Amino acid sequence: MTKAIKLLTALPPPQRERLMSLAREVSFPEDTRIFEAGGTADRFWVIRSGAVSLDQRVTSVQRVTVASLGAGDLLGWSWLFPPYQWDFGAEAFSPVRAYEFEAAAVLRLCEEDTRLGLSLVRHVAEILAHRLEMTRGKLMEQYGHNRRPVL
Repeated sequence: MTKAIKLLTALPPPQRERLMSLAREVSFPEDTRIFEAGGTADRFWVIRSGAVSLDQRVTSVQRVTVASLGAGDLLGWSWLFPPYQWDFGAEAFSPVRAYEFEAAAVLRLCEEDTRLGLSLVRHVAEILAHRLEMTRGKLMEQYGHNRRPVL
């Protein structure tokens, strides 16, 4: 299994400093919807404090939490891939403080500094791989024990 990485600490210091020059500090009160699945993904966040739940709508009124994120975690990756729409929804589970990055500015910076761009994409890919493995594990834990062995 891949290990959890934190985006800002994974980047080498000079690259982190360049990325952080684009950061804006924001906060979200508890129970705030940060984004909805299908909405335009034009930014991302690195959580400084608090907790965020990622969810998937399963019916018109029911959402299922698919992941919980905390300090140091990347919130949002859909800004990096067409069609640039959120795949999940996100809600502040507690008061949240975060660094917010506008996708267009980060993408311009990545084009100017291709080392930073490659490093950022690699680390986001590692984060996605880890989350996919964690989700797979949760699904196996939840549904795997109900299956009978195939004979």
